[in-house]
This record gives sequence, C-alpha cells and structure tokens, in this order.
Amino acid sequence: MILPADSPPAVLLIGHGTRRAAGVAEFHQLAEQLRQALPERKCLSGFLELVDPSVPEALETLWQEGFRRITALPALLLAAGHIKNDIPVILNAFQAEHPGLEITFGADLGIHPKLLQVARARIESIEAQFGSGYDRQDTLLLVIGRGGSDPDANSSISKITRLLWEGIGFGWAETAYTAVAAPLMAEALERTHRLGFKRLIVFPYLLFTGRLVEQVNATVEAYQSRHAEVQAVVAPYLNVHPLIVETFLERLAEAERGEARMNCQFCAYRTPIVGRENWQGAPQTADD
Repeated sequence: MILPADSPPAVLLIGHGTRRAAGVAEFHQLAEQLRQALPERKCLSGFLELVDPSVPEALETLWQEGFRRITALPALLLAAGHIKNDIPVILNAFQAEHPGLEITFGADLGIHPKLLQVARARIESIEAQFGSGYDRQDTLLLVIGRGGSDPDANSSISKITRLLWEGIGFGWAETAYTAVAAPLMAEALERTHRLGFKRLIVFPYLLFTGRLVEQVNATVEAYQSRHAEVQAVVAPYLNVHPLIVETFLERLAEAERGEARMNCQFCAYRTPIVGRENWQGAPQTADD
C-alpha cells in the first residue's frame, strides 16, 4: 500500500558501520533516541558497510512499506568522500530504479555549536584525573580527527581545535589525524612533546567507538610509556548525547525545508583547490 501524499517522509539514518559491537550498539542507541524524538515519523537505519541492513536494503524496506518520500540523514561528523560521493551515488541509483520515489539528503553534522558543547563536556570530564594544582594554561590539548584525502574535511578539524582552544582556555592546542592526513597522531605527540607541557589531553573528535578510538588509546599509551614525565589522558569521544540528537533534528528540518547546505566554496569537486585541482568535475562514484 502507498501511503497518502501528505504523510510525513520516512527518516533514514545512515551510519558508517563497524566490526565493533559496542560501536554498533551506540549507533542504535542514537537511532532509538531519534525515534523517540520523532514519534509521528517512521525512522529506520542503514549502513554503508560491515553492518546490516545496508542503505539499499533499508530503502527497499521503506519502499515496500509504502513510503514515497524519504529524508536521509548521514550520521557522519563531516562531509568527505562518503557524503560527497558514496551516499549520493547509492541514493540516486535507488531513486532512479523506483519511479515516484523522492529522496532528500541531509547535511553532515558539521561544525555545530551544540557539538562543541558536547566536546567541551567530554574534555572537562577527564580533567579531574590531573588532581589538585591543575591549570589549563599548563596543559596541551590535542584534537584527533579521522583524517582523509578531502582537505575541506581535514581543515574542519583544525577549526574545531581552535574553537575549543580559545573557548576552554588551554595553554596550547594542536590537531592530528588517525590516517591519511598529516600530522598523524604519533608524529604530533612527539612534536608537541618538545613544547614542554607536562599535562596532555587527547580528545578524539569521533562520534562512536570502534577501531579508531582503539587506535587513539593505543597510540597515547605508547607515548606515555616513552614519556613518563608527562601525564597524558584521553578524553571520551562524542558518543550519544541529547545535544547531538538535537543537532540531527536541526539537520532534518533544514533538509525538509530545502536548506541542507554543504561548504561548496571549498569543495574540490566544484572549484579548483590547491593541490586538488584534478578533482574538479570528477564524476561521483561509490566506494566499492
């Protein structure tokens, strides 16, 4: 049965997927909170890889249930290859194969004041480990992003670092990445060690647990074993939080008003960006 045209669009929350059961559980916890916030809407989840159902399978379920309008929300922090290429290819292909279906794609969570509030809370929650006499001006903050080949997404992590540095008030702050982009975590830790700070907070700007969170913890543990004179702690990653749910609701409303925007000014697929000039006009292709 096809639902009435005035029925609200179904909501599809798109996750990346992970082999770590704890990360999948955290995603489902977020999805459940989103469902509770939208009791009048049909909300379903789909994943890009490693976890079922896949995005096409979730779309097919909604189609079979009669939905002809779907709003797809990426549960991803920043717009890089998955949002600029992989997901649009999947959504466009499914829509082309199902005449009468309208899919609206929402924006990434992006650099959002509410996410910065969550980040601040996660960072402040670990400061108690430093004990009495702790002074933020004597502490270095290292923000860790996922890292990739998209310079716009990488630069967003640097902006987040700056906002947290100035907003919270650390003595110094730096940015590093888990892969692809420089500096990588291990290199950044050794370079910043030369600044002489005796306290270090490492904050993984990651949404859910998984391999990358484990990588951050292992890298900091190795650093600490080499530099016993430094007290290094890892703050909790973002994880599920009411403010993150509120941010998703904002992205949903923006998408359905036709106001879902990405940073096209620095999109290497649209305009020549230093070092990425050959990306301009490249066709969208899914990551196989």
